[in-house]
Amino acid sequence: MTAKSRWAIARRWALVGAGGIGAFAAAQLAANVGALGREMLAFPDPIDDGPDPQLAAPKHAMRSSVVGTSDGTLLHVVASGDVDDADEIVVFIHGWTCNTAFWNAQFNHFGGTRPVIAYDQRGHGLSELGRSRPTVEMLGHDLQAVLEAMIPEGKRAVLVGHSMGGMTIMSWAQQFGAGMEDKVSAIILCSTAARGVVQRQKLVPDTLPAFFDPGRKILARLFTSTPMPLPSNASTSKISHYVALGPIARKAHVDFTDEMISACSPTARGAWGAAMYRLDVLSGLEKITVPTSVVVGDEDLLTSVEHADEMAAALSRSGFLNAYRTYEGAGHMVPLERSAELNDLIDEVLGDLSAATGS
Repeated sequence: MTAKSRWAIARRWALVGAGGIGAFAAAQLAANVGALGREMLAFPDPIDDGPDPQLAAPKHAMRSSVVGTSDGTLLHVVASGDVDDADEIVVFIHGWTCNTAFWNAQFNHFGGTRPVIAYDQRGHGLSELGRSRPTVEMLGHDLQAVLEAMIPEGKRAVLVGHSMGGMTIMSWAQQFGAGMEDKVSAIILCSTAARGVVQRQKLVPDTLPAFFDPGRKILARLFTSTPMPLPSNASTSKISHYVALGPIARKAHVDFTDEMISACSPTARGAWGAAMYRLDVLSGLEKITVPTSVVVGDEDLLTSVEHADEMAAALSRSGFLNAYRTYEGAGHMVPLERSAELNDLIDEVLGDLSAATGS
């Protein structure tokens, strides 16, 4: 047999093998998509009880400004309240595919009576994505830039982070945590995770045999990192309900979530989804030296109670776990699904800080 013949045979078998691998991956993916679809269709219709006034744009004045990051990317920041009125300034950090409007229920709760700050994560809302590939480390650097620019000397921040916003706080602590008490007085980690967030999501039900686990991983990777435009309609609303909220949800909350996800840049969504695949900020928890609360909905499929347990255990070991709250029936969007309860917790944290300082 000539060398040319051997090469032709090897090439033929390589193509057959590649086709077999492709067919296997396709079958794996199809089985998991089917299981996901059945679970999604089984979700009840949301409750149409009218609009939620807490999600409306704040009626009080919100100032808009820009903060430059370490690599020159410009972040959009909103703020309200007088920084001279309180020792603590609440800093809200939203999650993946959201923007500053995600915190409307919290903005409306404070109503301009307490200084608050929120910013669009890079690539989200009105913030630039920048030229560098997004990384988890970059989240911490961006928060540091916001704190340096927006928290006056002698004031401290109460950091409230949801989902990727919580990861941002842990990334910040991992890199800038030394002496954090000078700039940060308390932390609330809401519906978030410290490691393995994409790999440990619960979107695909565990009803399939273990044989189909590879397809679950493929689907999770595609779900988070594919930069595909997402419209906002009845079909995507059904998806958003299943992915982001608890089974028994208000239509106003589902619609608000779906429209926000749709408004997110597909490029930014895919880039940050890919970055979160490499998430590991567990060591950031070990550097936290201020009272920290952990919040989770017990129906959260993206950052489940398993993640909250892990973070709470780490904080408890170091002695900085302030509170651990699980909200029954809530999904991933706790700040709007359970806005009253979360607002109460923020008030409680602020009250404890005021009592401790006698102010």
